[in-house]
Amino acid sequence: MRLTEIIDLTQAEVVAGDTAINHNLQKAFSSDLMSDVLTLDTEHILLITGLANVQLIRTAEMADIEVVLLARNKKATPEMIELAKEIGLVLLETPYSIYRSSGLLFKNGLPPVY
Repeated sequence: MRLTEIIDLTQAEVVAGDTAINHNLQKAFSSDLMSDVLTLDTEHILLITGLANVQLIRTAEMADIEVVLLARNKKATPEMIELAKEIGLVLLETPYSIYRSSGLLFKNGLPPVY
């Protein structure tokens, strides 16, 4: 699924990263447990989470995640935005819950990791 579709479906706002890059995400994973994220062995995934801290960005970097969607109207801190820009991570914010975001994306063709 293209990044532009994800942004439209979840009414997300881009707060960091280059949306001009043709991100074609193959799967999604929803979690607030970064230890679970670190166990993923999949490429081109979207991480949907309610966490909003710098550790999230570091975990995404270590797990080779290209795009993170902050759910539940969580807002990225300036430090998160700066770090996301440095590592080339696209960071999005949506007013939708994790459940609603995941459901919308699944319904429109983005499969889960598991």
